Amino acid sequence: MKIPSLAGAVLLAAITAVLPPAAGARAAAAADTRVDIDVRAGLATVGATAIGVNHAIWDAQLGTPAVADLLGDAGVTMLRYPGGSYADIYHWRDHTAPGGYVAPGTDFDTFMAGARRTGAEPMIIANYGTGTAQEAADWVRYANVTKGYDATYWTIGNENYGNGHYGSAWEADDHADKSPRQYAAEIVAYSQAMKAVDPTIKIGAVLTMPGNWPDGIVGSGDTGTWNQEVLTRAGSAIDFVDVHWYPGGSTPAETLTRTAHIQDAVYLLRQQINQYAGTGASRIGISMTETNVEVGRNTQPGALFLADVYSGLLAQGVFTVQWWNVHNGLGTVSEVAGETDYGDYGLLSSGNCNTDDTVCQPALNTPFAPYHALSLVGDLARAGDRFVGTGSDNGLVSAHAVRRADGDLAVLLVNKDPDNAHTVALGYRGFTPAGGAPTVASYGNGDDGVRTGPEGSATAQTLEPYSISLITVRSGRTESGSPKAPGRPSATVTDRTATITWPAGAAGLKYEVYRQNGGVSEQLGETSGTSLTVGNLDPGRRYTVNVLARDGAGRLSQASPPVTFTTGAPATSSCTVKFRDTNDWGNGYVGAIDITNNAAAPVNGWTLAFTWPTGWQSVSSGWSATWSQEGRTVRVTSDAALAAGGTASVGFVGSYSGPNVLPTVFTLNGTVCAGA
Repeated sequence: MKIPSLAGAVLLAAITAVLPPAAGARAAAAADTRVDIDVRAGLATVGATAIGVNHAIWDAQLGTPAVADLLGDAGVTMLRYPGGSYADIYHWRDHTAPGGYVAPGTDFDTFMAGARRTGAEPMIIANYGTGTAQEAADWVRYANVTKGYDATYWTIGNENYGNGHYGSAWEADDHADKSPRQYAAEIVAYSQAMKAVDPTIKIGAVLTMPGNWPDGIVGSGDTGTWNQEVLTRAGSAIDFVDVHWYPGGSTPAETLTRTAHIQDAVYLLRQQINQYAGTGASRIGISMTETNVEVGRNTQPGALFLADVYSGLLAQGVFTVQWWNVHNGLGTVSEVAGETDYGDYGLLSSGNCNTDDTVCQPALNTPFAPYHALSLVGDLARAGDRFVGTGSDNGLVSAHAVRRADGDLAVLLVNKDPDNAHTVALGYRGFTPAGGAPTVASYGNGDDGVRTGPEGSATAQTLEPYSISLITVRSGRTESGSPKAPGRPSATVTDRTATITWPAGAAGLKYEVYRQNGGVSEQLGETSGTSLTVGNLDPGRRYTVNVLARDGAGRLSQASPPVTFTTGAPATSSCTVKFRDTNDWGNGYVGAIDITNNAAAPVNGWTLAFTWPTGWQSVSSGWSATWSQEGRTVRVTSDAALAAGGTASVGFVGSYSGPNVLPTVFTLNGTVCAGA
């Protein structure tokens, strides 16, 4: 979190048409961008707590009617309290935070009154750093037994990996043992004490976001990373994990590329949960309770980032995303894209000035640009709506879409180009748009608020530079009588095949299996049964699949929940490769590869090849062979002979600037090797 100063109190982190930035028509422009939307590619369903924001006890506006109403108008459905790192010094009973500032009128009951006025569920942070399990249990009793608030979500601590165990210390922690092992033990104790009071609550544990410090680092005396230790030891005691993400970036353009990390980061985090949390790990949800940017916090880069990151995380099944913060206060003032940026992590102005009153923010509670982006996301992602697959051929234009319960589509387009408008041709799969101009809500650079009206067409929109547009597209056909969507499928996987299985639906249905591919899914097959084996898959590749049902009248159901799997290496081969990350420091590591020749004859000269799963991974240096990288493909060559049954060992220094998804498949002289 970003901690405020005591003095600041709220300082702290394909047809073309046009969408004009204001009323009136423009001449039609040729499309330069293609966006596809495929409702057959079903992603996550939006939950009741999706749109979140942080509220802090040092904010004197916490819970006021004006703020509660602004948050409600933006569609906020979850509020986090008492505020980041303050949670680990905060004692709810006497409303104190020794060493920190507590504003008057920010106690728990005031917070709950504001949350109820907003229409938001609370997420409460129990004090791990300087508190006890009994203190947390007493808070549950007061909230849910005495007051009847029905507060469901309780996280144990804030950024507890920042307690000095890995070298950096900003989080209060009075425990003599700062290790993830101790945190896990306390999680179990907190969970038991709190659920003894109210067994219906959900307990969250703090983890690190893959690709962000200290992910990948094994601390002194530990047997694994923070996430591995916490999940292994406390997985059975928790209901969700809680992560934060400040992706950094020295420029707005660099920051806005980081949303490309989302899918891989959530994938890795879910892998860690499934691998380490034990039986029933699939029940464990993921919350993102802090995110923000370092450049353009109050201006359009922050707004564009917010729209992209909320939509991207919710589409991947994160059940709540929460901006840091409602108010934060004046920071370093600069000009970004022609607008004054106050360096403020808040959604709303604190109305304060610098020490010599030469620079002042707008009036108290004036919305900054990210607030307007939040209101568009709140309109996009309503509880019960379903995200569906999208694809864009322009890296500066991102797209997100949801299917409404009534069959309509809402499409969010984000133009991250600060200088150029882009005319977008919209294509649909599994959906027929109605005629007429759709309703468009848009927010552009420097706008005072969101503009709404009928604009363009369902198949073409023009996006002004640095803008966000939400297009509501009416369905041109009725959904009545369509079969029910199949239940969540499962997959049994080899190196080149996957058997997809799903629950049976009504009699007489046929099922179609689709592989997601952005906004244009690929049909893998169809069957009247409840399983399908798919062949000719690529080893080491990730696939996401949906199943749809079609009845005798040709009506197609909505998509099943998705199943994601990665094919492996072959069980047997003439070679075996073992890959290890032997020493990780958070943005790089020492890798070791053992190559074994399983053939009866020696291999005289060899080339090992593999492909990085992402574009932000590379080899910095290597040894015991000649290393080269072209694009994502790495080749390791040697003139030496590899004897029958022999093993060659090579090593390298790898670097990464995002989620570090390790390669799983290797070829030796073109032959796919088995894994070890």
